[in-house]
Amino acid sequence: MTLDARADAAAAAAGARTDRPPAARALFIGSEIYRGSSYGAWHPLRIPRVSTVMDLARTLGWLPRAAYVPSPRARPAALTRFHTPRYVAALEQAENDGEVSAAVRERHGLGTTANPVFPEVFRRPATAAGGSILAGQLLRNGGTVYNPAGGTHHGLPNRANGFCFLNDPVLGILSLRAAGAGRVAYVDIDAHHPDGVELAFHDDPEVLIVSVHEERRWPFTGSLGERGAGQVWNLPVPAGFNDTEMRASLHELILPRVADHRPDAVVLQCGADAVLEDPLSRLALSNNAHWDVVQALSHAAPRFMVLGGGGYNPWAVARLWTGVWATVAGADIPERLPAEGEKVLRDVVWTGARRKGMPPSPWVTTLRDPPREGPFRDEVRSRLAAHAARARAAA
Repeated sequence: MTLDARADAAAAAAGARTDRPPAARALFIGSEIYRGSSYGAWHPLRIPRVSTVMDLARTLGWLPRAAYVPSPRARPAALTRFHTPRYVAALEQAENDGEVSAAVRERHGLGTTANPVFPEVFRRPATAAGGSILAGQLLRNGGTVYNPAGGTHHGLPNRANGFCFLNDPVLGILSLRAAGAGRVAYVDIDAHHPDGVELAFHDDPEVLIVSVHEERRWPFTGSLGERGAGQVWNLPVPAGFNDTEMRASLHELILPRVADHRPDAVVLQCGADAVLEDPLSRLALSNNAHWDVVQALSHAAPRFMVLGGGGYNPWAVARLWTGVWATVAGADIPERLPAEGEKVLRDVVWTGARRKGMPPSPWVTTLRDPPREGPFRDEVRSRLAAHAARARAAA
C-alpha cells in the first residue's frame, strides 16, 4: 500500500474530520523539493523540516490525498510583484552558475554565510513562494490553507536577508488581495521580527501587522513605538517569554487588534524558533502556545493562511508544525505517537549539531510539549498596557 493510500485509509481512525465538506477541509501545500535540500553542511537550515512534517502527518493518517496540494514554483513575473526583476534574475543566475560575483554578493546579499548559494537556491524559495501565492488563490472563496515551507519574512525587494531569498508572506498577502481579500491581518509569532513584511506594508492601512518577537534579537527592528499607517503593532518580548505571557499577548493584543481590523483574511506566520529547544532564540514557549494562537485565529476571518518560518531544532520544528496541521485539520493529537510516527522522528539526523546521540525521549515519542507556564512579568505587562492605551486613544 502506498503512503498516500495508507494516509487515506487511516484518516478517520486518526481523528481527521473527513466528514466535513470539501470546501471546508483544510489544505496542505507541500513539495518533495524540501527533501534533501540544504543550505549547506553548517548552516542552521541544513536540517530537515517540511519533509519530516509531511512524513509524520501522513504516517498519522492526517494527510489524505484530498488535502495535499503540490506546490508550484513561482515564475519570475509573479515574484516581481514584490522583488525587483534584477534581483530575481540574479537569483536564477546564481543557481545556474553555482556561484556569484563579488558585485552580485554586495548588491543582492547572495553568496554570504547567511544566504549561501546552494544547488536549489532559486527553485526552493520559488517553490515556497509559489505555495503562498497559490494559497491566496485557493482561499478566494474562504477556507484554510497551510504552507509550512512559507514564512520567509525577512526577504527584501532587492536582496536576500536573514536566510530568506524571497518574501513569500508578502507575495501571499498580495495574492489574497488579488483574489478579493481587501483587508488582511498579518500575525507573526516567530522569534524574529518580520522586517521584510513590515517594509512592504508599513504605510498600508488595509494590512494589519502584529508581531510578537524577541527583543534585542536580529534584525533589531520592530520597536514597541513603530506604527506605520496606524496598523503596525510590535511586541518585543524578553528572554524567557513563557506560555502564560503568550496567552496574555494573544488575548490582550493579537485578538483585539485583529477584531478591530475586521479582516477578510488572516495570515499567520508560525515560526518554530520561539520554543525553549530552539538554538537561535532565548524564548521559552511550548508548542501548545503556538497551537493556541492557531486555534484562536482560525475563527477570525473567512480566509486563513498559515505559514511556517524559523525553527532550527529539527525535532521541535517537526512536532510543532505537525501539530499546527492537526489543529487546522481537526485531528486529535495522541498522548504518544504510534511506532511509525516515532520512527519518522528517530530517523531525523541533525548533522553538525552540538547535541550528540539520540534526542530526549519526548522529542521522538510525543507531539505535545508539557506546558511552560511562568510569571507574567512587568516588562510584558507594561508593553501590553501601552498597546491597550494606544488602541483606546485611537478608538
